[in-house]
Amino acid sequence: MDPLEPPIRIMMVDDHPLFRVGVAAVLATQSDMELVVECQDAEDAIRQFRKFQPDITLMDLQLPGRSGLDAIRAIRGEYPSARIIVLTTFQGDVQATRALRAGAAGYLLKSTLRKDLLAAVRHVFEGHRYVPMEVARVVADCAADNALTMRELQVLSQLAGGYGNKRIATNMGVSLETVKSHIKSILAKIEAKDRTEAVVIAMRRGYIDT
Repeated sequence: MDPLEPPIRIMMVDDHPLFRVGVAAVLATQSDMELVVECQDAEDAIRQFRKFQPDITLMDLQLPGRSGLDAIRAIRGEYPSARIIVLTTFQGDVQATRALRAGAAGYLLKSTLRKDLLAAVRHVFEGHRYVPMEVARVVADCAADNALTMRELQVLSQLAGGYGNKRIATNMGVSLETVKSHIKSILAKIEAKDRTEAVVIAMRRGYIDT
């Protein structure tokens, strides 16, 4: 690092204290990086971003209350040039696509953090995107899929809750035949044999939060 260059100022958003401690320890070993603020929920992240306006934000997707995606959208809405790297346990293509569409510049799996974190921070700071090969491959493999409609996503959520067709119809205020039609469409689009496999695939790909 050029001693005349200021360090990369970083904000970390994650609700697990031990995880934040681990990331902070890694960043502390780097002379060109400085952790300036830590947050544990989306609302605080939005407030602290306004205050510190960090160079890089490390954002978990699973937060108490509003999600990390909500925080990304809010921050990027106010600060379009904000550079945000998602830190998550989700490899699913849906979660990755949503995060990148919301304005995230990087997507890191927590399982690979030790290997990829520092490179990702520097890469995104220089104005590039950073998406690990394994995530990019999953996104590419599923890019041609037919997207589920909002109604189908609602039905899928009800299926994950263990509800039968009649209960789903009542909950959604639609006919039983409509529910059956939605389920048939869902199975075809995500290539599931039955409703149980549909829920498993939906969780793996990030349609449903686990």
